[in-house]
Parts: sequence; structure tokens; C-alpha cells
Amino acid sequence: MTLLETLARGAGAIAAYAAVGVILMIVGFYVIDWATPGKLSEIIRTQRNPNATLLATSALAAVGLIVAASIWSSGGRLAEGLAGTAVFGLVGIVVQTVAMLLFDRIVGISVRDLVREPELQPGARLLAVTHIAIGLITAVAVI
Repeated sequence: MTLLETLARGAGAIAAYAAVGVILMIVGFYVIDWATPGKLSEIIRTQRNPNATLLATSALAAVGLIVAASIWSSGGRLAEGLAGTAVFGLVGIVVQTVAMLLFDRIVGISVRDLVREPELQPGARLLAVTHIAIGLITAVAVI
């Protein structure tokens, strides 16, 4: 294989993984949107709510960790790596959502209440760290 062929193949793989990663982040964003009252993008853009912003960014960072681990563990097998990235990313999003719902029910930290608060709340920090931890746990499980 020539250098040009190697570069083209690598660029194609990067583009494919990036597309799957972006799709997973969009799905993750809309799942967080589902769990919050109102339209999340409006709450962030118009109301500039720090709690909603922190929860959304931490969820997306967690998805990014899972995507990166899936790419790492693919061992250069593109089709398997893309399929694994999609599946593991979706599992991570589901687990994050379940964790948010559990924190709401068991611990009493409600995402719906947090995004109504104009100031950054300790509960938002706790849920953000939970998102990152779940992303990290899922990522390491993938590897």
C-alpha cells in the first residue's frame, strides 16, 4: 500500500469515527434535553443557565470518553470499531440517563429543579461528575 493510500484510508477512518461520535453526542444532547423541562438549547443559549450547561457539557464529555475508548480498542478494525463505538456510546447514554433518574428518585437531586435555578448549584456539580465517572467507567470497560 502506498503512502497516499494509507493516508486516504486513515482519513476515511477518522471521518467515519468522527461522524459516529458527532451522532452520539447529538443523541446524548437530546436525551439530556428530554430529561430537562423546556428546550435545552434555549435554556443554555437564551437563559444562559449554568446548571443546564454543566449537565449537557459533562454528558457530552462522557460520550467523548466512550467514543475514544471504542476507537482505541478497535485495533484498526474499522467496521468492528464503528459498530462497537455506536453500541457502547448508546449504552453509555442510557446508563447516564438512568443514573440521572436514580439520583432524582433516590438522592433527591432533580435535573428539572436544577435547570430552573439561575445560579450554579452543588447538585449540578454532583451530576456532572457522575456523568464523567460513568463515561470513564464505560470507556475502561470497553478497553
